[in-house]
Amino acid sequence: MLGLSLAMPQQADAARGGRMGGGSFRAPSMPRTMPRSSGGYRGGYGGGYGRRGGFGFPFIIPIFGFGGGGLFGLLILMAIAGVLVNALRGAGSAPGIGGAVATPAVPSKVNMIQLQVGLLAGAKALQDDLRTLAKSADTSSSTGLQRVLQESTLALLRQPDLWVYANTESGSVPFNTAEATFNRLSINERSKLDAEVTSNVGGQNLSGTTDVVGDADATNEFIVVTLLVASTATAQLKGASTAEELRQSLRILGSTSSSDLIALEVIWQPEGRGDVLSAEELITAYPNLQHL
Repeated sequence: MLGLSLAMPQQADAARGGRMGGGSFRAPSMPRTMPRSSGGYRGGYGGGYGRRGGFGFPFIIPIFGFGGGGLFGLLILMAIAGVLVNALRGAGSAPGIGGAVATPAVPSKVNMIQLQVGLLAGAKALQDDLRTLAKSADTSSSTGLQRVLQESTLALLRQPDLWVYANTESGSVPFNTAEATFNRLSINERSKLDAEVTSNVGGQNLSGTTDVVGDADATNEFIVVTLLVASTATAQLKGASTAEELRQSLRILGSTSSSDLIALEVIWQPEGRGDVLSAEELITAYPNLQHL
C-alpha cells in the first residue's frame, strides 16, 4: 500500500514551483448493440461510462492522521468505497437478452506511483530542462504525456552526483476511486508551492516570469522533483534507499508505455530563479524523503 505523506508545508515558507502533466480517467464508451427480435424493435440499449471518481462519494468519509502516517489509511478507505460502489452498480444491472449491451473493458484497478528526488541546488540544468520541456510538451495526449515522463526521468538520471534525498511509494485503488485519489495527491503536492510559475497541464500552457533575485547556495539549498503516475501497469520499482535503487526505479518508471499511462504530474520547486528551498523547509514539506 502507498505510504505517501500528506503533511502540509507552511505556505509562507514555500518556494515557487512548476508543474506539467495531464491525463484522463474516462472509461471506454459503451457500444450500442441491436437486439435480435422478430417484432421489429430497433431501439437498442445505449449508454456509456462518464467520469468516475472526482471529489464525490469517497471523500464524504473523513480522513484523519495525514501528518507522517502516509496515505495507507486513505487507500484502505478508497478501496472500501470502490467495493461498495461496484456492489451498488452490480445490484442494479442484469444480463442482457438477445444481443443486449456488452460491458466495456475497464481497468479493475489503477496503480499509483509517487517518486520524489531531492537534489542539491547546484542542479540548475535540471530546472532549465523541466522549464523547457513544459513550454514544448503536448500534455493533451497520451503519447505527449509519455514523452513528458520519459524526458523528466532522463533529466533526473543526468544529475546523479547531486542526488541527496529520495523516496518512492506505490499502491493500487479501484478504478472508480482512482481519479479522486490522484487529484488528492496532486493537490497535496501543489499546496507545497507558493505559486506555479510554469504550468502546462492538459494542453493549457501558462508560463509566468522568473524574476532573477539571486543564486541559491549550492550546498545548503535544494531542488525537489515529484513524479506522480497513475497507470494500468504494475511497475516493480526497486525502491530509493540507495542511489542505485533510485537509478533503477527512474529507468523503470520512465519506460511506462503510453497505452498504460492514465495520468501524470511532474511538480518541482523551486522554479522561480532566485527562489530557494532550505534544508529546514525541505524536511518540513517532504518528511518522507530519505537520505541516500
